[in-house]
Parts: sequence; structure tokens; C-alpha cells
Amino acid sequence: MGLCVLAFAVTATSAGAAPYAAMVMDARSGEVLHARNADTRLHPASLTKMMTLYVAFEAIRRGEISLDTKVKISRKAAAEQPSKLGLKSGQRIAFRYLIRAAAVKSANDAATAIGESISGSEAAFARRMTRTAKALGMTKTTFKNAHGLTESGHMSTARDMTILGRHMIYDYPQYYNLFSRQTTHAGVKQVSNTNRRFLQNYRGADGIKTGYTRAAGFNLVSSAERGNERIIATMFGGSSTAARNARVAELLDMGFKRAPSRTPLSKPSLPTYQGTGRVKEEPKVIKVKPTITAVPKSQRPQMRPIAEPSPEMLLAVVKDVDAQVKTAREEVQVAKAPSTPIVTPVKRPTDLVQAALDPAPQVRKPAPRQIITRASTSGGRHWGITLGYHTTRHSAERMLLQTALQEIETLSEALRKVANKPRGWEANFVGMTKERADLACARLSSRGQKCETRGPTG
Repeated sequence: MGLCVLAFAVTATSAGAAPYAAMVMDARSGEVLHARNADTRLHPASLTKMMTLYVAFEAIRRGEISLDTKVKISRKAAAEQPSKLGLKSGQRIAFRYLIRAAAVKSANDAATAIGESISGSEAAFARRMTRTAKALGMTKTTFKNAHGLTESGHMSTARDMTILGRHMIYDYPQYYNLFSRQTTHAGVKQVSNTNRRFLQNYRGADGIKTGYTRAAGFNLVSSAERGNERIIATMFGGSSTAARNARVAELLDMGFKRAPSRTPLSKPSLPTYQGTGRVKEEPKVIKVKPTITAVPKSQRPQMRPIAEPSPEMLLAVVKDVDAQVKTAREEVQVAKAPSTPIVTPVKRPTDLVQAALDPAPQVRKPAPRQIITRASTSGGRHWGITLGYHTTRHSAERMLLQTALQEIETLSEALRKVANKPRGWEANFVGMTKERADLACARLSSRGQKCETRGPTG
């Protein structure tokens, strides 16, 4: 869906009135459709809270704070001038309610509490706001506080507020619906939107922020969407709420007429992170004695990934098991061996004639080659199990090693044997009793592994 942004800055003609300025921008492409005094530095009033909220959303995204964090209200925040939520010093309130109060009611005490909870002080937060503005391309904006009450050097332009409005929609769409709520609950009471009249009367309007001080006049950044187009109108210097709303409606209409019905969407990019957080923003005096900084939230450690054992590792483990089993057998055999006297062999008679030797001994044919992974000690056991055929000797040996580890209880005395047969390399365990072969095969089959017992003639 395309977006279109319209911002205006207007210089009123009446004597003593705040200056007026304006701009219209197609948000889909960033094209400026109309501008008047768009780069004149003016008092933004509570349009400031758009940046306060933008930094708050950024802090949530980066894990610096959460919507459920309980914020303790300072004396400074509680003492801010209206408009305000009515927070008390020492009171604790969830961060989500401060955001609602600042976005909908334009509460100054909530805005100050947001800044203090993120950066430790409002002054430090204002510096972060200014850095973020520069990263967004707001080249003529400087913030001195989080709420927008008139302060020396606290200035912005219609162009910069248009840029901020466009980023607010694209960068944090999950929070943008806050600005279209005509009422919301802010933790301590229900509050109404300061922009509700415009939201009710202009077709497609869905945000975003009003502002008023005597020095600034009546300001507004307002967004509306129709079809594939979206317009946001920002006005500085209106003489009243009604006059401001009427002029912004004209500006929105102008934007919809001038914006093409279809144009490629080119979203703005997220700015490079410009916040330093509370620790760097408020550096403390270095002490010789080390201090312990509490971690705000204990993170659950991630499970260590379990890597599949290599064939070399499996072979080493099985060899170690084989050695232990062999040692245990030898100890048992020594313990059971009867104590017999040592017999001295009789000397060989010297008058015996050695039997004639065959001058051409018959050469024996070598037995068919078989690959056995260790020496046979079957001890009369003639049963075994087969795990099927494999395309390579390596895969057959690997299957035997893995299975030996899985079923070490039933296969500890079995021999691992790989036989090269017409169907492929056959993986076998041999030298087992019938009972042990049946048990091992039953346990392997229960885990879904192919297994077949083989008898003495198998």
C-alpha cells in the first residue's frame, strides 16, 4: 500500500501570530509536492513528542526497556505543566501507559518520565533525540526536552517533521495505530485524543500528532489514507484549532490531487542507532573500588548445540569400551582359574628319529577375505544380527559403531563384522547367544531400526 506524506508550515498574517510554514510529500517516493517556508526553524510544541515516542519505540526494539517495565515517576516529571496525565512523584506505572498518554493525550509528565526511564535524565534523553533526528535527515532540528514546551534552542522545521512523520509510519507500523485512537486507557484513567475532531471529520484520517504553545501557535502533523495513497499534513502557526484543522484539510486535499495514483513504493531506511543508553549518557566517576552493576533481566542460557559424533570419535569410544570389557573378562577368568602345581616337562629323548619332512609342502589357499573390526572371541556363540546392506564399507562400519553405542548393554560382547556381498556391504554383529541376539534385535526394532537375527546356518 502506498503512502503519501504532506507537511505544512504556515506563517500567519495577523499581528503577533506565530509564523506559518508548510510542505506536502508523497510518502511512497519521498517526492515533495508542495512547500512553503519548509526550512524555517520554528517552535514545534508537542510535535516534539513524535520524536520522544520514536526513540521509545527504538529503545523497546533494542531491548533497553519493555512495555511492562515499571517506571518510577520523578518530582520533575510530576511537576510538568499541562497538558498532563496527573502522575504523582514516587508513583510507579507501566511504560506502555506512558506511551499511550504521550501519544493520545499529549501528556507532558508522561513524556518526561519516558525520557528519564530510558536515558536517566531528560537532558540526556533530549541529546539522544537530537542525534536520532540527525540520523533521520532532520538537519535543522534541535531538541532540549521531551515534551515540547517552549525552551531556548528547542526548534524544528516543517520539512523535518514531515520526514519524522514518514519514518514513524514505516519504521514502527506496529505502534502507529496509537495515533488513531480517539480514547485509550492510560493506566490511571481514560484519556481522549487531542486530534479527535480532525480524525472524526476528515475521510481517511488516522493520525498523528497535535501541538500548541503560545510561541508556536496551533501545529499539527496529520495523516490520511485513500486507496493506494497516503497524505500526512503538518502545520505550524495556526491561529486556532478550527482554523488549523481547516487548513490541514485543504493541504491534504492538495496532496491527494497532486500525488499520482500509482507510484513505486520506496520505504525509508531505519537510521543508524544513535542512542547510547543510560550508562554512557550519564558517565559516573571512576572509583578504585570495583562496583557491581545489576543486570536488569536474567537471560536464559541457550542450549549447547549437539554435534553429530565423527566416526573417529565413535571408534575411540567403542575401543575404550572394548578394552574395559576385555579387562573385566580377564579378571574374572583369573579369579575362577584353579590353583594347579607347576609341572616340569620331561626332557626329550635323544635317540628319537625325526619324521621325514615333505620336500614340497602343499600351499594352502587363503580363506575368502572378510573385514572384521576386532578379533573374534565368540566362545562358541554362533548367533548374530544383521543391520542390512550399505553402498560403502564406511557407511556399514559407521552404522555398526553408532549401534554399538546405542545398545552397549546387549551388544558389548558381540563382534562387529562387515561382509562384502553381491548386494553390498553387510553390517553384522556376530558371536552372540540366541537369547542375546533376539533381545538386541527386539530393542533395535522398537526404535525403528532394521534388524534381523541370524542362526548358526544363517
